[in-house]
Amino acid sequence: MVLPSLRRGLRRWRWALIALAAFFLALIAVRFYPRPGLAEAIPLSTVVRDREGRLLRLALASDQRYRLWVPLENISPQLVESVMLQEDAWFYWHPGFNPVSLVRGAWSTYGSGEARVGGSTLTMQLARLRWRLQTRDIRGKLVQIARAVQLELCYSKREILEAYLNLAPYGGNIEGVGAASLIYYRKPAGELTLPESLALAVLPQAPSRRGRLAARDDDAYYIGAGLEAARARLYARWRELHPHDPAQDALLRLPLRLRSARELPYRAPHLVDRVLSEQAWHPQAGPELTTTLDLRLQRLLEERVRNYLRRGRERGLRNASAILIDTRDMGVRALVGSADYFDASIQGQVNGAAAKRSPGSTLKPFIYALALDQGVLHPQTVLRDVPSAFGPYTPENFDGRFMGPVTATDALVRSRNIPAVYVASQLKQPGFYDFLRQAGVSRMASRDHYGLALVLGGGEVTMEELARMYAMLGNDGRLRALRWRDSDPQDEGARLLSAEAAFVTRDMLRHNPRPDAGSQPSSRPLPVAWKTGTSWAFRDAWSAGLVGPYVLVVWLGNFDGSSNPALIGVEAAAPLFFDIVDGLQAARADLAEPVRQWPLNLKRVEVCRASGDLPNAWCPQRGTTWFIPGKSPIRISSVHRAVVVDKASGKPVCGRFDPATMRQEVYEFWPSDLAQVFVQAGIPRRRPPARDCGGAQDWLGSAPSITSPYRATRYTMRLSHPEQLSLSLAATVDADVSKLYWFVGNTFIGSADAGKALAWAPDRTGQFRLSVVDDHGRSDEREIEVAVVQ
Repeated sequence: MVLPSLRRGLRRWRWALIALAAFFLALIAVRFYPRPGLAEAIPLSTVVRDREGRLLRLALASDQRYRLWVPLENISPQLVESVMLQEDAWFYWHPGFNPVSLVRGAWSTYGSGEARVGGSTLTMQLARLRWRLQTRDIRGKLVQIARAVQLELCYSKREILEAYLNLAPYGGNIEGVGAASLIYYRKPAGELTLPESLALAVLPQAPSRRGRLAARDDDAYYIGAGLEAARARLYARWRELHPHDPAQDALLRLPLRLRSARELPYRAPHLVDRVLSEQAWHPQAGPELTTTLDLRLQRLLEERVRNYLRRGRERGLRNASAILIDTRDMGVRALVGSADYFDASIQGQVNGAAAKRSPGSTLKPFIYALALDQGVLHPQTVLRDVPSAFGPYTPENFDGRFMGPVTATDALVRSRNIPAVYVASQLKQPGFYDFLRQAGVSRMASRDHYGLALVLGGGEVTMEELARMYAMLGNDGRLRALRWRDSDPQDEGARLLSAEAAFVTRDMLRHNPRPDAGSQPSSRPLPVAWKTGTSWAFRDAWSAGLVGPYVLVVWLGNFDGSSNPALIGVEAAAPLFFDIVDGLQAARADLAEPVRQWPLNLKRVEVCRASGDLPNAWCPQRGTTWFIPGKSPIRISSVHRAVVVDKASGKPVCGRFDPATMRQEVYEFWPSDLAQVFVQAGIPRRRPPARDCGGAQDWLGSAPSITSPYRATRYTMRLSHPEQLSLSLAATVDADVSKLYWFVGNTFIGSADAGKALAWAPDRTGQFRLSVVDDHGRSDEREIEVAVVQ
């Protein structure tokens, strides 16, 4: 009888069991069906920090609210418990709504006349926040309950609690505990103390009333007595659940102090703007961005720039930019885009580090570095700072003067234009234009647009591009990308210069004395490899260089391009450059030289100071220089030569030397163009005597060098201007030359004294091969093209 009765009972409840199973299966399906996370599609703020974690800026979300999403495990447990104690003690037990709480809330609102008590659970409040529900009437409240049940069916209690804590209102446009703790307490939500947690737990109940800030002192704020009373009531309930702690009592008796969103840090604005603008292209970066900036160094640069411009106001110096880069990891440690980000009169929000400006002479070190690599010169190679023409281009020095013979090192540190243009004209592959393109200089015009004027700042670069190039010298010739964020990868870079050329160029730049060298104590030597630059018409003043492991570049000028005679690199930019260098030393920044590539293929060789070549037997002054075996030019000096003279007459003689009647006198044999510079400068030079030994020579002098007409140039002559139907033939010659002989092809066309020009009238149009031979048989030649028009 038992079994049949059991069977009848099972048949009777079968459909009920099936329905119950279906209900649970439906619940499981709803819970585990793929669904968007509660944080999806919610715009978030971005926290930008320096490399040490110090706050630079809390950026608004796209809906102009401060909102951060903090995982539940990163929120202070005291804050989580305080919120649940204040808002929903039965959170883990109800299905999304609490009937008892709803009845109590309705009675307090409509029946009792006592203070209003809320009846919404945390889930219901999340539903209202997420779907922006109007819940002041019964219909809205029913919709809220339905949405709360939906949330409970689709998400876990942990997910719902996390979402509420990140969306709760905290006054004004502040939402979520992440933003609230950062703004009010300047700390992450996981580091909140109990008094701070209790204050944030009661604030969402009346954020518009309790969130009104009033200043208490310079940097602290409080939020009215209402919030303090609510916090005290919550603490009384907290003590019922936790052991009494007198220390907490003491803390809670202190005035409630919170900071204002208006006082949020807004540091390094140009760098932060740049990083935030790139975030749109790197969505995986997340709401936390850690930059490579060092806030301590950033403040140092800002202070030095501000103070320097205050002193230079009388000279019209109003704006400046500066960048500091650590070559070891290519991180941007400091960036001052303008003197004052908030000063509209100087267009302060423009980032001067990203603006294209004429670099003046700050690019010259790379011309010499290329020349070192291509075997054009070594540091003591003697160059000619004399009036020169390079095709149709006739450069001048900044001071309008000429120094005559000058070493490559002196030509670089003294920023002589004519030697730099000459060196650039001798470069092969790559030339200077191609090198700049390889170095990442953007938006360059065509090669023909610049010509050799590119050497003297005829193009435009940004401060960031210039800083990368100087960092290349510090990184043994490797061009590496700048790093703005800590997560940016470190690349090995592309080698554009040899490690030897980079080392020697740095060494040459270290010979550049600082402008106030005489006033600096010698007990603190700091080798700085640096260079200045001044753009045409005094629009830009630059100073750039290597200071230990750092690259520092400063610029002074005006963003509107207006000129100022005070904008001279060595007078305006260099003092600010070294003011910052001194600040780095005073701040005890790590200025030790970084580890560089070693050993290098370099040697020290002896040279004659007058010529930069290997000394001959008569060279009186000798020195040493760096030499790259297999690259650097090498030859015997011929400036100093011994002339045999008769003891009685003092005239030069030829033939076998007889010490009884003859003696040797050493003379300096300078080319004619350099000799002319000595004459103009009033520098006495003893002229070597002329002699004729029937073609025999005791020395090997320099061959002549044609200076006019220009090489590979097309000359157009007009018949309507008869006075312009001839060309001037000229050449520089050795000091031992008296006569020059000119030829067109194999036809002799005339002779001229040394240092004099010869007029030549072509008898036809077309290509011509001109050659010149001195009276010692040495020669030079070049091809030109002549055209005749009416």
